[in-house]
Amino acid sequence: MSHDVLVTGASVTGPALAWWLHRFGMNVTVVERSPAFRDGGQNIDVRGAGREVLRRMGLEQAVAKAGTGEQGIVFVDENNRVKAEFDKEVFGGNGPTAELEILRGDLARILYEHSRDRAEYVFGDSIESLDDGGEGGIEVTFKKGGARRFDLVIAAEGIGSSTRRLLFGDTAKRRPFNLYMGYFTLPKGENDGVFARWYNAPGGRSVLLRPDPKGTTRAVLTLQQAPCGYEDLSLDEQKQVLKERFADAGWETPRVLQGLAQADDFYFEMIGQMRLECWSKGRTALVGDAAYAPSPVSGMGTSLGLVGAYVLAGELSRHDDHAEAFAAYERIMRPYVDQAQDVPKLGPRIANPRTRFGIVLQQAVLNLATKPGIRNLAGKLIEPPAEKIDLPDYGRAVSR
Repeated sequence: MSHDVLVTGASVTGPALAWWLHRFGMNVTVVERSPAFRDGGQNIDVRGAGREVLRRMGLEQAVAKAGTGEQGIVFVDENNRVKAEFDKEVFGGNGPTAELEILRGDLARILYEHSRDRAEYVFGDSIESLDDGGEGGIEVTFKKGGARRFDLVIAAEGIGSSTRRLLFGDTAKRRPFNLYMGYFTLPKGENDGVFARWYNAPGGRSVLLRPDPKGTTRAVLTLQQAPCGYEDLSLDEQKQVLKERFADAGWETPRVLQGLAQADDFYFEMIGQMRLECWSKGRTALVGDAAYAPSPVSGMGTSLGLVGAYVLAGELSRHDDHAEAFAAYERIMRPYVDQAQDVPKLGPRIANPRTRFGIVLQQAVLNLATKPGIRNLAGKLIEPPAEKIDLPDYGRAVSR
C-alpha cells in the first residue's frame, strides 16, 4: 500500500528506513534537526542479520570497503604490556571486533547517498507537535517548516528521542548501567596500530583507543558511576569531569586527556537501554534506538536499527492497515530485541573493575579465554545474538 511517510532522524536507521520504504512504493520525507548531514561519530559494527539487510540493499561490499581496518583488540596494563589479545577472526568476526567495523559517520554517509534520490531530505528542522486525525492522516507542525500532513510518522531517532516524548511522555523506561562514556578523536600516537587497545585503571575507569581510516585515533573514556547528573552538564563541564576523574589513571591517559581538551567532536552520554511496552501509537511508530536502544555495551545497536528498518518497511508493504503492520513489526522484532537487551547489569562492572586486584583477575580471565581449549566456550558467552532472527522475505529486494 502506498503511503506518504515522514521519517525523523538521518543518522543510520533513518536513511535505511527511507530506502526500504521507497523500495516498497512509498513516498518518503526525512527530517533531521541538524543543519546539515552529520558524518562524525565513533566505531560501530554490523553483525548477523544487520549484515544481511545491507546485503539485500546491495551495500555490504561498500560498507566493508569503508571499514576502520581494526584487526582486533588487546587488553594492556599501565606499561602497555599485552595481557590478552583477540584477533577479529578468533570468534568468526562476531567477537569484540566485528567483521564489519565502520565509523558511524561513514555508514550514515553510505546510507544517505544510497537513499537521497529516493526521499526528500529536510535538514535543520524538527517536529513541534503531532495531531493524529485518524483516518485523515496525521498533521505535523514543524518548528520552522510550518504544517504538513502525512499518512504515517516514524521516529528513527536516538535514545533521547523528542518524538517519543511527544507520543509517550515520560512513561518510557530507561535502564541505566551506572556508566558514563565520553567519545572523541585525537591525533594518532606512536603506539596506535591496527588493534584497538583497552586499558583499565582502578576506580571503575577504562580507556579504549581504536584505529580509524582517517589517520587519527578514536578514544572512549568509560567511568563506572551511578547516574549523578553529569549528562545534564555543558560539554566543557563534562570534559572537566573526565579530566579530573582520569587525572591519575596512568598509561597513555595524559596524552588522551590532552586530546580531549582539544577535541571538537566530543560526545558524552549516560549508558543505558530503552524499554517500551509498545513501539507505536496511532499513525506513529518508533524504530531503532528511539524504541529499543540496547546500549553500546551490547554490540547490537546498529544491527537492531538496520533490521528494524527493514522489517517495519516490509510489514507496511504487506498490510493495508498500518495498525496491523505495526503489530506485525513488533511481533517479529520483539524477541530479537529482548535477546539483544539481555545484558547482565554485572557485565559493565566486570569490564571496569574498581580495584587493582579486580583488574589483575579480569586480565587473567581474558588471557585464559584466548586459549584454544577455552576459546569456543568464551565465544558463545560474549558473542552478541546477531543471527537470532529469521528475516522475512518481502520480495523486490536487491539480488545478491
